[in-house]
Amino acid sequence: MDKLIITAAICGAEVKKNQNENIPYSVEEIAHEAESAYNAGASIIHLHVRKEDGTPTQDLNVFKTCIDAIKEKCGDVIIQPSTGGAVGMSDDERLNPIKLLPEMASLDCGTLNFGGSDIFVNTEDTIIYFADKMKQLNIKPEIEVFDKGMIDTAFRICREGHIKAPLQFNFVMGIRGGISATLRDLAFMKDSIPHDSTYTVTGVGRHQFTMAAMAMSSGGNVRVGFEDNIYIEKGVLAKSNGEMVEKVVRMAKEIGRDIASPNEAREILQLGRSNK
Repeated sequence: MDKLIITAAICGAEVKKNQNENIPYSVEEIAHEAESAYNAGASIIHLHVRKEDGTPTQDLNVFKTCIDAIKEKCGDVIIQPSTGGAVGMSDDERLNPIKLLPEMASLDCGTLNFGGSDIFVNTEDTIIYFADKMKQLNIKPEIEVFDKGMIDTAFRICREGHIKAPLQFNFVMGIRGGISATLRDLAFMKDSIPHDSTYTVTGVGRHQFTMAAMAMSSGGNVRVGFEDNIYIEKGVLAKSNGEMVEKVVRMAKEIGRDIASPNEAREILQLGRSNK
């Protein structure tokens, strides 16, 4: 079994300080939270950025400032900007951070109901447009999937040459409108991806650490962080992203799974390479 790659999704686009005062907004807060996760064992920082008032933004200058600040504190960490942005942003606005040539970026492979009247729209044209731009810049997409059909979409656009194998998936499980966070559904998703693929599991809300345990015991990787969950345990707000990463590291040690460094994660994910 490969070493465990831990991704920290440190702030997201939607959670607010009135839900947990430790949610980072400013450049300094974001860099501090990235450092806490990195020092605890995270090798990938999944990055959204905010305006000072907490409003999500895809502004290129804000991304650059945050990435520079994270690199200064975290050295060799892999920084994975989000191209999901926030509901209502244009395609080109969402794509802004890839102009900074990160090693990885997220690629959402389907449309999802987010509850109420919110719809996270990713048409096939949008998906292919994003994929082609990343391929041109040799940026590895992490394929964000919220249900089985999105795996099929990713596999199809890979066959059509828009993305390169081996593929890296992130199964987002337990979100309203998406697949449930259960062992049955994780096995279904895992068995649906190409054999040479790698995968990370993101459990949303109360499912975060349950799904982390299932992921690490089945050979997958784990994502935790304030974007997906604000509690360290039932009823107890997390103090930092680092605290959540530390919990995953303890869980991994209990089952004998070693933690991947950033450079080991690069090898496992074959960053910068194109096999096909």
